[in-house]
This record gives sequence, C-alpha cells and structure tokens, in this order.
Amino acid sequence: RYFELSKTPELTEIPEIKNGYISPFDSTFKKHAPTLKWDWQLLASIAYQESRFNSSVVSWAGAEGLMGIMPGTARGFGVSPHELKKPDIAVKTAVRCLVEFRKGFQSITDPQEKLKFTLAAYNAGIGHIYDAQRLAIKYGKNPNVWDNNVVEYVKLKNDPTYYNDSICKHGYLRGSETANYVSQVMKRYTYYKERTTK
Repeated sequence: RYFELSKTPELTEIPEIKNGYISPFDSTFKKHAPTLKWDWQLLASIAYQESRFNSSVVSWAGAEGLMGIMPGTARGFGVSPHELKKPDIAVKTAVRCLVEFRKGFQSITDPQEKLKFTLAAYNAGIGHIYDAQRLAIKYGKNPNVWDNNVVEYVKLKNDPTYYNDSICKHGYLRGSETANYVSQVMKRYTYYKERTTK
C-alpha cells in the first residue's frame, strides 16, 4: 500500500468545510467510528488521504475504494474487491483492519502514540513497523514513541544498511512516505475536528 503515497496531498489542498460537512460520507464515518472509539473526523481524514472521497477509485497499486484497501486484505475479512466500492462496506472493513492493527501495539499505553502506530501499520503493514521498533531498540530509542523515535527508523527502512539488518524481517520500505502519511492524516484530523461538530 505504501507505494501509493507519492501522491499524498498537503494540508493546503483540503477543500473548505461548509456547514460542518467534510464529505458526503460523514454519516458513514459517524456510524463506524464508535467501534474504534475514535472521532469520526479521523476516519474522514484517512478516507481523504486514500481516495479524496472517491468511492470508486482504484489506485495504480491496486488499493480500492473510499478507504484504499488492498483486495487481499479485504478478502481476509470476507469482503470482495467489488464490495469495496460500497462506502459502508469500505469503511466497516477499514475499521476492522484498524482494530486488528491496534491490537498489535498492546505495549503502547499512550492513546495518541497508539493511534500513530496504528495509522502507520494501516499504511505500510504492521511488519514494517515492528522492524522499525526493533531498530529503535537497537539504536537506543523508545520503541513505543513515534515522533523522533520509531518514525526515524521507518524512514531508514529504504537504506540497505537498515533493512538488511538481521533484526528486520520485512525488507525494504519507502518509509518517508509512511512518515508523511501519519503526519498528514493527523494534521488533517486536527483541522477537521476544529471545524466540525460531533
């Protein structure tokens, strides 16, 4: 999925929010966000990052629908690629993915940190994030803190010195794009939350 990220938007590209509405899918985000106990605006930010709110999009990397889900990932949840074109199914499937990724970071107790790691796993796959955590430990950084710690080793996973390290199990990653993904989703989430209501 991370190959898609060379096309991520800057915050300045966000369309103006009018009358408190972010997208035509706000009610769908509100419906499914409680499963995660996240604000619905966060799901909206992910959707904008993945599809610009285009529910029929297919990326050149193969990610489908509103939430940019790979067909193989969807099949793991019993969802066909065709079904990913349906916004309600796409958001529900994305939430199921996010719930599973979040379970993989039980050692992270700070909710904001856990959120960033979960977003990173949604983008790059959890294995790459585990690799970066192992690298952080090796080089004396905190494996449970994203900024200035694990994210630095996510970014270094494009360097053979790091991704060929025996503690890395998942190889090469265009990690700067995952770092940008987390940053942009979080910034847009803040922007959305300030300009909308519950």
